[in-house]
Amino acid sequence: MTALTSRHTTRAGAPARHPGLNLGHAHREGEESREEMVFGFWVFMMSDMILFGLLFGTYVTMLGGTAGGPGPKELFDMRGAFFETMLLLVSSFTFGMASLALKYRDDRRALVGWLLITLLLGLGFVAHELYDFHRMFEAGGVPSRSGFLSAFFSLVPLHGLHVTVACVWLIALLGQLAVHGLDAQTKNGLIRLAILWHFLDIVWIGIFSLVYLGGLA
Repeated sequence: MTALTSRHTTRAGAPARHPGLNLGHAHREGEESREEMVFGFWVFMMSDMILFGLLFGTYVTMLGGTAGGPGPKELFDMRGAFFETMLLLVSSFTFGMASLALKYRDDRRALVGWLLITLLLGLGFVAHELYDFHRMFEAGGVPSRSGFLSAFFSLVPLHGLHVTVACVWLIALLGQLAVHGLDAQTKNGLIRLAILWHFLDIVWIGIFSLVYLGGLA
């Protein structure tokens, strides 16, 4: 039956070759390699989701294991965590705008502008999170103090490391864009980075809800 198809369709009726942003007929160069790369990157993201799922489970198990040391109420700063959440949520929006500029607008300045704003928001998140960790260390919240803190510093900094790598990748893509323009490799890199960026936003929502709000509940 024609209604049953292995591929999704876009709003315009053209077949969508992979989940996520499909650039369409205006970006036909490198389309086959793009489909393979994006599919492989989705598989990698699923493996990363398993890793974070295990760390979430470990944190929940060790939440009460403070060993007489400081716990969430003594260490967590909800204002800081909320500010970091807003930075990531806005950066996800700006990356979405960059993706739309890539697909629909022949305006490299708009694309670069949105990407630079996204980069600044990502770097701001990392900087504020490092400050948050420093404040926890000064209050005695070091990873070796208890099982709770070991689980916390296994999960939350790993997410921050992912955001740092995503920022470095974005800097590299901006350099690639400046040197080579919007060639097929640059477009493929931006599509894959968008998947990673939005994935990290979703993971952080889980961290904010389960680690920070759940820890104080």
